[in-house]
Amino acid sequence: MKKDSGFIYAVATVDTKGNELYFVRDLISRSGAKVLTVDLSTQSLSHAAQVDFSAESVAACHPQGASAVFCGDRGRAIDAMATAFEIFLSRRDDVAGIIGLGGSGGTALITPAMQALPVGVPKVMVSTMASGDVSGYVGASDISMLYSVTDVSGLNRISRQVLGNAAHQIAGAVLFDVAADASDKPALGLTMFGVTTPCIQAVSKALESDYDCLVFHATGSGGKAMEKLADSGMLAGLLDLTTTEVCDLLFGGVLACGEDRFDAIAKSEVPCVISAGALDMVNFGHPSTVPAKYADRLFYHHNAQVTLMRTTPEENVAMAKWIAAKLNRCHGEVIFLVPQGGFSALDAPGQAFWWPEASEAFITTLEKELVQTDKRRIQYLPYNINDPLFADAAVAAFRGLVAREK
Repeated sequence: MKKDSGFIYAVATVDTKGNELYFVRDLISRSGAKVLTVDLSTQSLSHAAQVDFSAESVAACHPQGASAVFCGDRGRAIDAMATAFEIFLSRRDDVAGIIGLGGSGGTALITPAMQALPVGVPKVMVSTMASGDVSGYVGASDISMLYSVTDVSGLNRISRQVLGNAAHQIAGAVLFDVAADASDKPALGLTMFGVTTPCIQAVSKALESDYDCLVFHATGSGGKAMEKLADSGMLAGLLDLTTTEVCDLLFGGVLACGEDRFDAIAKSEVPCVISAGALDMVNFGHPSTVPAKYADRLFYHHNAQVTLMRTTPEENVAMAKWIAAKLNRCHGEVIFLVPQGGFSALDAPGQAFWWPEASEAFITTLEKELVQTDKRRIQYLPYNINDPLFADAAVAAFRGLVAREK
């Protein structure tokens, strides 16, 4: 959205962060961008006259009315105001960008609405929580988290600098927006991990003349981002060849997907080619972070902060059952490509994770559990996933699915 057609929404709980919000508002306004202020206070409403949208007006958007927010219980009030604000923002058609200020409560209030905005709308969250695990706040969205250094509680030599940087960051993102891609090529989603990179690069190269290939790093959030776009109708197809996030979900790794992995494929019925990329590994951090119950397992130390654990035959059975149950709910065009020569660069003859019995446990279980139909099929390929012939087969399979839909 161009600067002349929308506003930057500056958001905070004004009862505790009013001065900080007004400071940011004035800096944004001084930059030439248009700004509106929103109060998300769940208690005192004494500052309502100093903002463009009062807490009462936002709270009124809650399905149960403002009383659901102003209930006297802080926890329930924060949850309710978060819901109300998400609804409030969804009804606005003039959001050019958004900046939020908050501690733990304010961050929980503001970021769900940010996540619901389209990818590409500038989003900055100044938060005391931004130096830790921010995955719950960012989700699959493009939120820029900025650590406040000091608490967001008063203006001082540190907070003025940080808030000033944040104000200019959001203003710059809106004033100097990137022109939308004029390409009329349909978009594809592809999942990749370091150990499946050759495959995805080859597939992307083969399809890039006809499609805009969007590659997502299979780190948990990557799969969520891809599926969010698919669910929004923004993808014409998926080559979800790296499904390693399932390993971490089921066995406690650090790059886990959510329980809803593959649900967007079922809901959207987007044509999809799936494979077993990197299902041979569970991801952990530094070796000291690996749970004690896994002490006797086979590990590969990728680097000082990444430790990979080989999945066992029993774990491969569990993964195959979980994936098959998900895919059995899919009624669109889906084909699962089985790389019988190995699931990753490490799962190959002479490599650290080569264990044919483990991979075979996955393959035989998938064949048993997946209900094959005219639209839901398994294809076996005698190649490692990174073999150029596997990439060729993946491209041919996807083109075949698209042709069947016409």
